[in-house]
Amino acid sequence: MSHTTTHPRVHASLSDAAGSSHAAHQAFLVLRTAFTVAPIVFGLDKFTNLLVDWTTYLAPPIAGLSPFSPQGTMYVVGVIEIVAGVLVALHPRLGGAVVALWLAGIILNLLLIPGFYDVALRDVGLLLAAVALQRLSTAYDRRPLSWPVRHAGA
Repeated sequence: MSHTTTHPRVHASLSDAAGSSHAAHQAFLVLRTAFTVAPIVFGLDKFTNLLVDWTTYLAPPIAGLSPFSPQGTMYVVGVIEIVAGVLVALHPRLGGAVVALWLAGIILNLLLIPGFYDVALRDVGLLLAAVALQRLSTAYDRRPLSWPVRHAGA
């Protein structure tokens, strides 16, 4: 009777690699879900202000650049956030990058409002998580960043 054994270290490293891959995929799914749901929920709330009066988070210098009222600006922001959430759901590799850039803009806006530095710092953490989603997406969403454009033109 032939009996094959696997060296314990080789077996351990193989299971560690599979476990790491599984853990990375779980992290990808958690981030993809969070960056799909949160932007859509917060984007929808820009129209209702049930969670908070979003205009208090709009820096006066930014509001001055907008052709709309502060609430009108929040409506535009809401639409952008909803689109970003849908984009993450459909194409997380591109959506993660878009959300990271959007969060950078939010952080810059918040840094212009005295007393909102803690919220800006929290959003730096969210930006880093969006970057992590984009990086993980290179393994789990193999389409190139330009996929929607190339796909439409093909």
